[in-house]
Amino acid sequence: MATLLHRLGRFSFRRRGLVTALWLVLLAALGTGAATLSGPTSNAFSIPGTESSEALTVLREKMGVGADDAAAQVVFTAPAQATLTGPAQQAAIAEAVRALRAAPHVAQVSDPFQSRTVSPDQRTAFASVSYAVPAGDLTDADRQALYAAGRTAEQADLGVEFGGTATQQQSAGGAAEAIGIAVAAFILLITFGSLVAAGLPLLTAVLGVGFGMAGIQVATGFFDLSSSTSALATMLGLAVAIDYALFVVSRFRNELADGHEPEQAAGRAVGTAGSAVVFAGLTVIIALVALAVTGIPFLTAMGVAAAGTVAVAVAITLSLVPALLGFAGTRILTRDNRRGIGRHRSPGTMPMGGHWARGVLRRRIPALLLSLGVAGVMAIPALDLNLALPDDSTAAADSTQRRAYDQLSEGFGAGFNGPLLLVVEDNLGDVGTAAEQSQQIVSRLQDVVMVTPPTINAARDTAMLTVIPRGGPGTQQTKDLVAAIRDHAGEVTASTGGDLAVTGTAALNIDVSDKLTAALGPYLAIVVGLAFVLLMLVFRSVLVPLKATLGFLISVAAAFGALVAVFQWGWLADLFGVESTGPIVSVMPIFLIGVLFGLAMDYEVFLVTRAREEYVHGATPDEAIVTGTRHGARVVTAAALIMISVFAGFILTDDTIVKSLGFALAVGVAVDAFLVRMTIVPAVMSLLGKAAWWLPAWLDRLLPNIDVEGEQLAHRLAAEQAPTEQTAVVQAPAEPRSAAQSPVAAVEEPASSCECDCGCGSCAGARRAPATGRREVNDERGPRRILRGPRRHVIHQVSDRSAAGMDALAERHLIGDPGTAASPGRR
Repeated sequence: MATLLHRLGRFSFRRRGLVTALWLVLLAALGTGAATLSGPTSNAFSIPGTESSEALTVLREKMGVGADDAAAQVVFTAPAQATLTGPAQQAAIAEAVRALRAAPHVAQVSDPFQSRTVSPDQRTAFASVSYAVPAGDLTDADRQALYAAGRTAEQADLGVEFGGTATQQQSAGGAAEAIGIAVAAFILLITFGSLVAAGLPLLTAVLGVGFGMAGIQVATGFFDLSSSTSALATMLGLAVAIDYALFVVSRFRNELADGHEPEQAAGRAVGTAGSAVVFAGLTVIIALVALAVTGIPFLTAMGVAAAGTVAVAVAITLSLVPALLGFAGTRILTRDNRRGIGRHRSPGTMPMGGHWARGVLRRRIPALLLSLGVAGVMAIPALDLNLALPDDSTAAADSTQRRAYDQLSEGFGAGFNGPLLLVVEDNLGDVGTAAEQSQQIVSRLQDVVMVTPPTINAARDTAMLTVIPRGGPGTQQTKDLVAAIRDHAGEVTASTGGDLAVTGTAALNIDVSDKLTAALGPYLAIVVGLAFVLLMLVFRSVLVPLKATLGFLISVAAAFGALVAVFQWGWLADLFGVESTGPIVSVMPIFLIGVLFGLAMDYEVFLVTRAREEYVHGATPDEAIVTGTRHGARVVTAAALIMISVFAGFILTDDTIVKSLGFALAVGVAVDAFLVRMTIVPAVMSLLGKAAWWLPAWLDRLLPNIDVEGEQLAHRLAAEQAPTEQTAVVQAPAEPRSAAQSPVAAVEEPASSCECDCGCGSCAGARRAPATGRREVNDERGPRRILRGPRRHVIHQVSDRSAAGMDALAERHLIGDPGTAASPGRR
């Protein structure tokens, strides 16, 4: 895979104009499709195959009840010490009803006094407004017309509030994206120290999100998508696109600084960092597409749409990013770095990541226990996780929807906001008997306030009854009542032969929540099992994948705990702008698991692959851990901070699903990146020692080598760059050829096995020549000179040991020396 990506990177760099033009043409085509083919979105939640969904289909087909059409309740309240039965108040409400009937797309409006929807204390009443179109087809102008018509009653000093699906609108969310991009730009500028390097990931991320949004708009013309789909895809698209471009740009800068030509540097960057990007992107895509196992259409559609956006981000990273790097060239580096291209870079002081890793390893047991303790405390609130779907009860306290909900609850009882619909069918005879029997049975149940007389269709084979429960739509009382009605349905069938089913918004929400809760276990098993298999392929180990998946579960538990504490219990609610607390949105756990799984594996790959590479090349387990953390901590820290800032920006939106998901993902990424991957993982791997990399021989033979870290690519490039006439390549740990076999021998050995600062691994007795920065060795194999390189050392067996003779030989064999300014590059 690394070799193929290396070729793609070089091609995109070399043909940058063509690649960029193709991406722009594709974006224009999708934009045109979005403008001409897009359709409405829907906020409806349903599950085919459930009782409530099937009963709703019966009502639509046999009684003409349009469940998808928008509806609204206009609530009128009397001022203090007054009622709604006075002449002035009744006249004002009548005028408001006439104005509502004239509003756009309104099919029917009920008069409160004629339909008897006035509270017993005569201080609260409501008019039901039915629309002829779905809620997604209503515009802001239509909603404003509704508000203006209802508020004509305010002239009589009446309070007027509005609720229902017709009043719901999608949050624009522009501020969230802007804040996330601004913070990401600041982090990238600090990380790279170059405006060009900082701007390139942002540019490609915006383009990637543009592709994703245009594709979703086109899809709305053919499929029913939730109004939250675009916001969720934007959230994920921005985060992963910036991070993936960050990894490739960072590697490209390193390759340039090592002296490679820009085109070769682009190929190496895409072949190495790009391989990890492909793996990380695939994990996110698979986790999102796997949402189809829930059997819930709207959840599947949201997952596929988000997965498509992530796939576009991966494709842009592998092709458009190297093309844009071709336009940027060496300007991607800072001015100081450009002056030092190709020169030997002294180790200098150890980066902060190395110091952190050494500190964790020195105190690995206390660090492990403390980290587990913090994560455990954060996860405790998750034990009280309560799932439900949002309704007007979870709206902002100062919103008209919330005020209307509270006024109806106060005037008519909490259950009035979540009525249940009983559907009775009798295809063999008159349904009247079965409907009356159903009314009697349900009326005797606990927590039932009233059951309306049945409404029978013209064919007299279907009847509908309305049940007002005592509890609110999302309470345990209502859930128990729905279960009790379904338990007694058999009595109706046994006595009359009719079929009794329960539906309505409250029943639908209960069924959706129960289905999602039941699907959570299997989905978690699929994701965790997938993580174990993929990581075993990458790291060729059993314990490292096990440790990684357990760390992922720790991150998920901590994120759930923080979510419950803030959005359900109300802790720090004011700080995060949570205006109303309540049950967690039912789709949250599955989405959180899927997205966080992909991001966690992302960090695992970038930190642990380098540790594996060092261990395979001879480093001790602890040295490998320190090296991997030292090289990966800076980039992973920047990536995690960008993720956190992008996700946290969505806390500012009004959409309940998006707000809570953004918060949970921000917390989950922070815990996973800094607590799990940079603290718990090094401590556990140090305790395991060599056992961390154990893999049974039979399993090693079965597993394919996917070469995520690009080791095979490195060997191929080294072989291509080696001199062909008088140079023999010997792979470590084999002994180098003798002078009798070849006048020149190139030995490739791991840097970690070196006993000096040059990293050659065979420098015992060597002394440094200060004039040239090279090494001269005189042992049993005779005098020779070592030309220093990051991973490759060419040993010359010569008779002329003068500096001039050595330099001439090096020039004759076209072997560059990274220790000199005139070097053409690393060889």
